[in-house]
Amino acid sequence: MVRQHLQGLIAAPFTPMHSDGSLNPGLIPLYYSMLKSNGIKGAFICGSTGEGVSLTINEKKAIAEAWAACTREDSDFLVMPLLGGTCLADCKELALHAREIGLDAVSFTAPFYFKPANVEMLAQCCAEVASMVPGMPFYYYHIPVLTGVGFTMFDLLKAIDGRIPNFAGIKYTHEDFMDFLSCINFENGKYDMLWGRDENMLPALALGAKAAVGSTYNYAAPLYYDLIDAYNTGDLAKAQFLQQQSIDMIRLLGKYGGIATGKAFMKLINLDCGDFRLPVKNMNSAEFESFKKETAQLGFSTFCSAIPVDSTAIN
Repeated sequence: MVRQHLQGLIAAPFTPMHSDGSLNPGLIPLYYSMLKSNGIKGAFICGSTGEGVSLTINEKKAIAEAWAACTREDSDFLVMPLLGGTCLADCKELALHAREIGLDAVSFTAPFYFKPANVEMLAQCCAEVASMVPGMPFYYYHIPVLTGVGFTMFDLLKAIDGRIPNFAGIKYTHEDFMDFLSCINFENGKYDMLWGRDENMLPALALGAKAAVGSTYNYAAPLYYDLIDAYNTGDLAKAQFLQQQSIDMIRLLGKYGGIATGKAFMKLINLDCGDFRLPVKNMNSAEFESFKKETAQLGFSTFCSAIPVDSTAIN
């Protein structure tokens, strides 16, 4: 299976919702146009940011179909759904659906209720799901802070190498830089290692990261592309400054309630994706006003993503 390595920023989109909590897939064409116009190379849909664990199978299919419909003619824009992890039968069904509608790759995370006892059991889970779509790149999503499954990914690569032909790489949302570098260097860089901690992009670049998946790329892509450019041109002081801007922005996520704050950032760029579903807490109107003041103090408008004036021109 010949495959090009991924490069650049891949956004993890929010799932658009109406005010009653139902899906709003009609927003996705504009969402895609906004990402594309800001240099984003793909969309990792129905993941943590996309509330995948709070969506039914049919809702996941509806979101995937909406992304497939508006990106079908854009071979340069990758769409990869997170299939899930806990129910392998559901993951297999969603993988087959992703292939049927023409998505580019699939991703799978560790079962997080009945957890795999060791890395071999995790490898077996990956192999079973990946085998359903042998022609599609398959990525493992490593996010131990949420799954509670913290095996080193170097050990997973050793367990799956030569065993899962379509295994393409790992979305690495963890802070173990020793493990991350070992994975980058595994078999001379055989697998994609997609960095998943936006607040630590600079050290990941220093280790050799070429692609990243993140939530803040939805609304602050220019900041990160400036950071990457500063690093690549050797302007470390500028890169450090821009990474600190990213950190200051991300601190507001925690201050105002966590992951749902990302949808508040989306409102600031005029792409209202609604609220998060329970059990996630959303900010109230008074908190949102305070949040807006703090983002203004950060100079958010100077580095945020922008909706294209003519979104129909994006293809």
